[in-house]
Amino acid sequence: MNFIFISPHFPHTYWEFCDRLKRNGVNTLGIADTPYDSLSNEVKNSLTEYYKVDNLEDYDQVYRAVAFFAFKYGKIDWIESNNEYWLEQDARLRTDFNVGTGLKTDGISAIKEKSEMKKYYLRGDIPTARQIRASEGSDQVLDFASVVGYPLICKPDIGVGAGGTRKIHNYDELYDFFVQTNDVENYVIEEFITGDICSYDAIVNSHGEPLFESMTVWPPSIMDIVNKQLDLAYYVDKRIPEPLKVIGRKTIEAFNVKSRFIHLEYFRLDSDREGLGKKGDFVALEVNMRPAGGYTPDMINYAHSTDVYKIWADMVCYDKSKLASQFQHNAGNALSLPWRNEYYCAFASRRDIYSYAHSDEEVKQRYQDQLVMCERMPEILSGAMGNQMFTVRLDDYSQVEEFVKFVHQKA
Repeated sequence: MNFIFISPHFPHTYWEFCDRLKRNGVNTLGIADTPYDSLSNEVKNSLTEYYKVDNLEDYDQVYRAVAFFAFKYGKIDWIESNNEYWLEQDARLRTDFNVGTGLKTDGISAIKEKSEMKKYYLRGDIPTARQIRASEGSDQVLDFASVVGYPLICKPDIGVGAGGTRKIHNYDELYDFFVQTNDVENYVIEEFITGDICSYDAIVNSHGEPLFESMTVWPPSIMDIVNKQLDLAYYVDKRIPEPLKVIGRKTIEAFNVKSRFIHLEYFRLDSDREGLGKKGDFVALEVNMRPAGGYTPDMINYAHSTDVYKIWADMVCYDKSKLASQFQHNAGNALSLPWRNEYYCAFASRRDIYSYAHSDEEVKQRYQDQLVMCERMPEILSGAMGNQMFTVRLDDYSQVEEFVKFVHQKA
């Protein structure tokens, strides 16, 4: 099997996807714009061969790199980055090289455009916030606002995270949005929903069946964390509630997800909301056809004492998990690990612009037995995720709350 992995060096743990593929006997071929000598030994050792381009955003250069690998190794079976930023380019390469696995160019809009996502939610009878395209005009948006009420959320139709997202509290702010926004036609406007954001993180085989499932709980407003430069904390739960499994699998079916590591986001309502559900119900936010960002895959591993990199690589190679002999399989349910320990894995970060009550060394000393990751965040991720992160593995939720409070307490 010939597998091309785009940007295997970033995020810096993504070499592990390549490593598990290579261990399965795959020709793992990397393409990126970093000099070979600058790659870590882990990245180098995880690849069969590496091709450096000058600019990974220059499609012609990447196309030539794929063509070189195809000439040398034969037909390419997979092209993947597992990275939101490269999803569209990945799809174009698969289309141009007739790669039989993964999304093609004609299917990318459903998972890149928030307005297109809504259509699939509706077809699948999955509750989701009402939405209107800003391009429909101010009069139509005003009518929409009169129905759903303020505040409203304006967000780019295509975008990652909370970049460009804003909250509209009243008519005046809505008017200013239309007057001051140059690319208003590229925005969608949604009713405002409150509650935790819970993600359904799963690895899905070619039949649309989850091989592994997990839940990560995010803060209610990523938008405020980014725009107001607030401290970030989130955690992987030790268990996944049955209602999230149900709506996650329903979403997989609605979007016809196959052979992917996915990150589906939902609101967990903090109050009853007419037309959407009761307090505690899950309401669809958006789909992401790639793993959760940052080091969340590693956090999932720590929480569930597993190896999602291997499960993913086994899905690619065998369409099942080779960990199956260690799992318990219950009539159509995803594989679970009843014999392994389950934990909460919590992330809390700090920003250099603030002074904290406890030094970094104090945090490391206090949580030395639970600390599983501690490092500076890459600059490209620091806007959303802070500058210095601490990640711990804990037994119960009260310890998560105590950990976050200790890390974030200001001087």
